[in-house]
Amino acid sequence: MNDLRKESVTFVKVDESSEGQRIDNFLARHLKGVPKSHLYRILRSGEVRVNKGRVDAARKLQLGDEVRIPPVRVAEPEHKPVTHLPKGGMRLMDQVLYRDDALLIINKPAGMAVHGGSGVSLGVVEQLRLELPECKFLELAHRLDRETSGALILATKRSALVKLHDMFRDGGMDKRYLALVYGQWKNPVQHIKLPLYKYLNADGERRVMVREDGKVAHTIFRLQKSWSEFSLLEAELKTGRTHQIRVHLAHSGFPIAGDDKYGDFPLNKDLARRGLKRMFLHAWQLTLPHPLTDEVLTISVPLPPELQNFIDKL
Repeated sequence: MNDLRKESVTFVKVDESSEGQRIDNFLARHLKGVPKSHLYRILRSGEVRVNKGRVDAARKLQLGDEVRIPPVRVAEPEHKPVTHLPKGGMRLMDQVLYRDDALLIINKPAGMAVHGGSGVSLGVVEQLRLELPECKFLELAHRLDRETSGALILATKRSALVKLHDMFRDGGMDKRYLALVYGQWKNPVQHIKLPLYKYLNADGERRVMVREDGKVAHTIFRLQKSWSEFSLLEAELKTGRTHQIRVHLAHSGFPIAGDDKYGDFPLNKDLARRGLKRMFLHAWQLTLPHPLTDEVLTISVPLPPELQNFIDKL
């Protein structure tokens, strides 16, 4: 049983990082470890106040609002948060592709989770918060699988984050990936529209399969180059489902080289001996209107050396 600590009444002034956020989500961020049912209880009871008045859970906060947060018993976290960068580790700010006062786009290395959890104490967003302590607001706009490298967008303003989420949901952003698949791909351009269903396997790990009652998913594949054993494809995401590219390709008989979840496992062992020790999937290009200025941005990042070197030898 974790120890509990007693919190005192606090008054928080809403700054730009929380402007436009719902009060229930604001409380969840400030009272980590408190069950949501309790947060809604203290909202209903009027113990939480905004500008001295009662509010309901859907109330959106405005710049300058004063929020009263009552005393709440908060469970001590099982693991202490990481407060320093690991020695000798990669600095993510050395991987910046674009930065202004609203956006941060980095070249995420393969093998690094975008956020902590499930045995990972330090993900991309946690490390960047340590590297950029001056940033009051820093949140992921989307996700990349741990094994995938390439362009990853974070927002440094809540207003930018809201617009970015709208873009991802409504298809207002062009996202392109490069994938090396096993087999000879025939069509120069091929649309794959197969519904995807999420489930947990026997080990409790998240997996995705093609199933009729799954969510709509659409990927456009374009053949870039082919060899006797492999084909290099560009994948354009029209929807953004979990593991979408990986499952669409595996289900179509063209597993991604090095994919340890949906790939060809004997082939992966052979590829590791030949020098490919990771999944060959890379987020190589993003085109989007800037969420605050509408200026069109195109961010490209070439294949990392370990992937480029592998195809140079084919």
